[in-house]
Amino acid sequence: MGPAKVESQRVGSLRLVNIKRISRQGAFSVTEARIRNMWKFFWVIAFEALANPMLYLVSVGIGIGALVDQNLGSEGVGGVPYLTFIAPALLATTAITGAMDEVVFPSLDGFKWQKTYFAMNSTPLSPRQIATGVFLAAMVRTIFAVTCYWLLLYLFGALDSPTAWMAIPVAILAGAGFGALMLGFVSFVDNEDLFLTVINRLIIMPMFLFSGTFYPLSTMPIFLQPIGWISPLWHATELGRFLTYDYELATPLVVIHIAVMLALLVAGLAWAFKNFERRLAK
Repeated sequence: MGPAKVESQRVGSLRLVNIKRISRQGAFSVTEARIRNMWKFFWVIAFEALANPMLYLVSVGIGIGALVDQNLGSEGVGGVPYLTFIAPALLATTAITGAMDEVVFPSLDGFKWQKTYFAMNSTPLSPRQIATGVFLAAMVRTIFAVTCYWLLLYLFGALDSPTAWMAIPVAILAGAGFGALMLGFVSFVDNEDLFLTVINRLIIMPMFLFSGTFYPLSTMPIFLQPIGWISPLWHATELGRFLTYDYELATPLVVIHIAVMLALLVAGLAWAFKNFERRLAK
């Protein structure tokens, strides 16, 4: 019986599958399963992806932005209107939060709540394939959220540079780097309550406030600036501003920003692979 026939035959309500094919393409099978699950909650995900950034866009970018522009005159912040200044930061924030949500909660479910990862691991799927599949699904959600939000920013007139579209892959790279780190983190911890508290209070909030999101990082006290230096949000925001308006950024800094986000991505995935193999071996 050939592989194609095996894949198409059924025994009662069960469909026979090609084990070799699953072994080869296991990560994509996990990604497909996650996307099918996301599709059931498409409108919830779409609302979540756009609601919070939309609130910041209207309240801070337009509301507070009008006051900032009124006080600073035509120069605004960094020589542009405040909405244009914060737009790249909001785009990167959308990518980071979307990637985090899609790796953290499915992984808590997979390791702790319903233990679905252990069920997957009892099949020909390897721990590395499971981790890769979850990460790729998170990237699908991130790409969707970032693209939608970029269009929203464009409609609000926050993006008028011909290179502004390049802020999309920059934001996605930031989401990938942070998502990979969170995948490694969530696969490492056993206490999800403590984990969520640490993430929200000690990582997300400081990163959001101290990464040059609402004002230039250089205006902050020097002892707080290192928070931005290690944050993928700051690196993506700096690149995004460089691409969306006449923000000056030397070529070496462009390379450094990209290299830092790539390093976070590689380190995060390596950590996640190690932790998945350790936990699923129990």
